[in-house]
Amino acid sequence: MTKYLPEGKVFNSPENRFYIQSADHMAEAMAKGIILEGHAVMCTTEHDLVVELPFGKGIIPRTEGAVGISEGTTRDIALLSRVNKTVCFKVNDIITDEKGVTAILSRRAAQEECLEKYISKLQCGDVIPAKVTHLEPFGAFVDIGCGLPSLIPIDAISVSRISHPNDRFFNGQDIYAAVKNISGERICLTHKELLGTWQQNASIFSAGETVGGVIRSVEPYGIFIELAPNLAGLAEPKEGVSAGQAASVYIKALIPEKMKVKLIIVDVFENLCFPSKINYFISSGRLNKWEYSTKESSKTMVSIF
Repeated sequence: MTKYLPEGKVFNSPENRFYIQSADHMAEAMAKGIILEGHAVMCTTEHDLVVELPFGKGIIPRTEGAVGISEGTTRDIALLSRVNKTVCFKVNDIITDEKGVTAILSRRAAQEECLEKYISKLQCGDVIPAKVTHLEPFGAFVDIGCGLPSLIPIDAISVSRISHPNDRFFNGQDIYAAVKNISGERICLTHKELLGTWQQNASIFSAGETVGGVIRSVEPYGIFIELAPNLAGLAEPKEGVSAGQAASVYIKALIPEKMKVKLIIVDVFENLCFPSKINYFISSGRLNKWEYSTKESSKTMVSIF
């Protein structure tokens, strides 16, 4: 099942390089039904994708560009947006004429195999690799295998609230996610359960330390500052502070029974940093139940899969 990865993950693999280097090797891949990857360099006026190959070129006809194109359930923007990116495909034919060698390819066939042999077998709680493809205010769209999309709603990205998914992710980022629910072929994902419980995150910090954080919200009673994607603390109100700014903060206290972190703001400045590298506490396996809250706390935060 691990071979059905997001597009781009096998492009530089020894196997992929071997099969796309010549027409003979690609014919072998066709006979074996192997899914390969190449670089899409153009989308024609007919919306056929042109794939660059070492020995010639590949053509993915419009109707073979993605599952749902023929039926009208997938829009042509799904093809246009693949230009200058890696695409997966199976080989349907290899034609040699006076113009050279052209491979006739099908991305749709690769996606159909991925649906049948991988995605249809996923269960709630499965932790899977994914790649961020684009970000919207309501969530992050990701590739979960062979270019097939899924969504992580914004409230499922992290425990610490963010104003937009680009606070946490960037396009092209490799991440992990867990299957939250399944409706037919539609898979909805969650991400926050992989980023650690309150106790796991709090154990990284100690009272008396001064650390960096990001201001996530400014309220009349205080300022919420994120120390980690699944851990935020509260500092006293301060003028001239706004959400999105970076801060250096002194950790006054960590209180497990209340799941609170008391902070004192040392300095505030503009946040010019790229989204931080994500540190996963879970990156494989299957979740049945995940509890964020501490044993001492009266407040319960639980995810059931």
